[in-house]
Amino acid sequence: MRRITVWSLSTLTSLVLLFSYHTSTAGSGVASAAGTVAQAPTVAGSSSSGSSDSSSSSGSVSGSSSSDSPSSSSSGSSSSGTSSGSTTYSGDTVQTRWGPVQVQITVENGTITKSEAVVYPNGNHEDAQINGYALPILDQEVVQQQSASIDMVSGATVTSEGYLQSLQSAIDQAHL
Repeated sequence: MRRITVWSLSTLTSLVLLFSYHTSTAGSGVASAAGTVAQAPTVAGSSSSGSSDSSSSSGSVSGSSSSDSPSSSSSGSSSSGTSSGSTTYSGDTVQTRWGPVQVQITVENGTITKSEAVVYPNGNHEDAQINGYALPILDQEVVQQQSASIDMVSGATVTSEGYLQSLQSAIDQAHL
């Protein structure tokens, strides 16, 4: 009789704990649907030819958020020259389950001198915290490795995957 009582209480406790657990994914789907996206300012002195506004590509969000793989959506990518002889290439906007990601690289004399995520998810505090940590690491790795063959940042897997896909399209445009 004692074993049955212990078993029943253990089962009841487990069920209460299971149903009272709140995941962080419940609120972030709303932020993605609202289209909250952070965009870095453009570099002064650069002319943008054929660039498209990134907010137009964030209008649609797929209903399925259970897949971990981001889907790529092409938006008009642009390249622009600056007065120092460097050229800027914007990769395709990649739609991830947390929001769009777009990378812009600056190439000078065939080498990547700067990589920057210009569009990235930032719909809530957690997104801002994760991307505030992960994006500078990814940017630095690209300049060091001079390719898209870089490690992803632990804890920011989905954003890292979107970053790498957008980066690869920018590198392809630069013919590197």
